[in-house]
Amino acid sequence: MQLNKNDAGEEAGRVDLPAWRGRAEKFETEVAKAVVGQSRVIRLLTIALFARGHVLLEGDVGVGKTTLLRAAARCVGGSYERIEGTIDLMPGDLVYHTYLAEDGRPRVDEGPVLRAGENLAIFFFNEINRARPQVHSLLLRLMAERTVTAFNREFRFPHLTVFADRNRVEREETFELPAAARDRFLMEIAIETPADAATRRGLAFDTRFHDTDRLIDSLAEGILPYDELNDIGSAIQSRVKTSEALERYVLDLWQAVRKPGDAGIEIPGVDTSRLVSAGASPRGLSYLVRAARVAAWLDGREIAVPEDVRAVFFETMAHRIFFEPVYEMRRETIARELIDRLFATVPVP
Repeated sequence: MQLNKNDAGEEAGRVDLPAWRGRAEKFETEVAKAVVGQSRVIRLLTIALFARGHVLLEGDVGVGKTTLLRAAARCVGGSYERIEGTIDLMPGDLVYHTYLAEDGRPRVDEGPVLRAGENLAIFFFNEINRARPQVHSLLLRLMAERTVTAFNREFRFPHLTVFADRNRVEREETFELPAAARDRFLMEIAIETPADAATRRGLAFDTRFHDTDRLIDSLAEGILPYDELNDIGSAIQSRVKTSEALERYVLDLWQAVRKPGDAGIEIPGVDTSRLVSAGASPRGLSYLVRAARVAAWLDGREIAVPEDVRAVFFETMAHRIFFEPVYEMRRETIARELIDRLFATVPVP
């Protein structure tokens, strides 16, 4: 049933957000049993789930991306599906596959997107930049509208969150996501190998981490019911407020990151007046504010403060800032330094 504006406000007012914050803390604790040494990653994933945004993941092979998403899916109780990006993958491979059955007759079965129907909660597209732009287009529709059309009907996925990983090592036969596609993702979260020696030792020698299926099965199921996240996310956005000073701060950050030279930002070896070819979009700014509100709620506040904005700024904005080609090869280093100097330059209210 479609709620009107007043109904939606009343519905948001009835949500017990303090109780849900307790569930969110339990969710983080449970996921951390399977993915150790990644507390910040887990916090960002939690923010993305409640902000109802899709996520790009970045990290080397074997750092635990799939385990993280399987653990999250277990703890939200919905279905999890995964597909691998390949050069010959076609859009139809996401929604159906054909084969010859034992009786020799052709069969058509539902693909990974359709298999779980409306219960699909987390969809992982591994190495998305190995797939062709036609596949990207279907995924973007799935992300934007949470629907696909197949078999002459429309399928809806109202509770879906898409995660995608990019192969950033190999350049052959890859199709980098265009700016418009990257802008559709709420965040890009980097997952690195834990630096702590004790954590590394545990991952190598604790047999609990050697059987991923058993590890995931040991986690509590359905801590954050996936089919209620849309309502909780709306309630958070409705109840967590922003001040006029914070709004001015966000707009100042936006302006400065689009034109760092005009803002007086200096980076050694970089002409900041020619650094940025395209800055963050208005959609990116709205995603930043959505994520900051969730960060404030998770910390027990009903008003967002500058620390909330700064806590999510890099992950929500860096992947939608586009550098001139001469600087693009040093993106990782320059983006981090640009944002550090941005925080040091723009006055905090």
